[in-house]
Amino acid sequence: MQNQSIGPLLRLSSVEAKVGLKKSEIYRRVKLGTFPAPIKLGARAVAWPMDALDAWVKALIQQAAQ
Repeated sequence: MQNQSIGPLLRLSSVEAKVGLKKSEIYRRVKLGTFPAPIKLGARAVAWPMDALDAWVKALIQQAAQ
């Protein structure tokens, strides 16, 4: 395994605040494959890598600029 630096993981409330979407819309987009999927932390806990969310936002900005 490579020694990779992993950024912070964000829980759902932080993801909602960062991207401006609510829980139901986030999970709808995850299901459609248009939003980064969460990482399972445990039986009832998930989180999103901040890097994946930053890349998603950057892609939206690039699309809007076209």
